[in-house]
Amino acid sequence: MLPRRTFLTSLAAMSVVGVAGPARAEKPWFYSQSGGVIRGYDVVSYFTDGKPARGDASHAVMWKGATWLFSSAKNRSAFEMNPTAYAPQYGGYCAWAVSRGYTASVVPEAWRIVDDKLYLCYSLAVLDRWSGNIPGNIRKGDANWPAVLKA
Repeated sequence: MLPRRTFLTSLAAMSVVGVAGPARAEKPWFYSQSGGVIRGYDVVSYFTDGKPARGDASHAVMWKGATWLFSSAKNRSAFEMNPTAYAPQYGGYCAWAVSRGYTASVVPEAWRIVDDKLYLCYSLAVLDRWSGNIPGNIRKGDANWPAVLKA
């Protein structure tokens, strides 16, 4: 048994070096739920059709540890040729949330393409809020990404 003073000194040292429990797991780079990135919607369709289209498992691709679904073989092929051109910013997490220093899920209908980049938001109301200062919110989001994955 340690003398009381040694025990208290050891506790103080542990708290200084951060021995407080297991480290938090980092979030995945691409947010994925309900069948894939953007809930299984086709990321290429935002650019080619100007609207979200539900993807199909017969046109699935694994890229960067996430499942990407496409509405057609043509869209899957376009993505495979240049995935970074179509992948959503901030890993498909909500652009408003990332601009504020945290992550949140998204809905396929809350989106905007700015300077050939796809941004998604938690809801249409949040998209409206994010759209109130797009350049400023993108600057804040860029400054927070990808550090928010560790929060």
